[in-house]
Amino acid sequence: MDVELAPDVEKMVSEIVDVLSYGHINEFRIICMRSKNATARAYARIWNLPDIWQKALSVGTFYIIEVLTQHYDKLSDEEKEKVLIHELLHIPKTFSGALRPHDGLHVKINTRAVNELHKIYKQRKKELVGKRTEELKRAEAAF
Repeated sequence: MDVELAPDVEKMVSEIVDVLSYGHINEFRIICMRSKNATARAYARIWNLPDIWQKALSVGTFYIIEVLTQHYDKLSDEEKEKVLIHELLHIPKTFSGALRPHDGLHVKINTRAVNELHKIYKQRKKELVGKRTEELKRAEAAF
């Protein structure tokens, strides 16, 4: 299996975290990787750095979002956003290094939850773009 950094995925994750106001997620502690020739059927997966490794290496919490190129790269941007939202849902509010299960007590990570969040994401992104356009027009009018 071949693995490399995925700056395009990192950019999309950063935008999702920003637009959805996921203040509990430190986007600077999420590393995005792209795997080639992985045998898994998943589009992506999230990896944690367990507490024992954090202590042994004297580092804080990190997560790795791995996208599997043979599945993920074929998706539309909208489907890629949904995949990344799904992976981000696995990060608990404590950003502790743990991972939430799909069928947790408080948060269910399923298609319905992802689609609802994606709908909110698209609406907020549209609002932000509109707001930025208005601000730019005001700034240009001032000159």
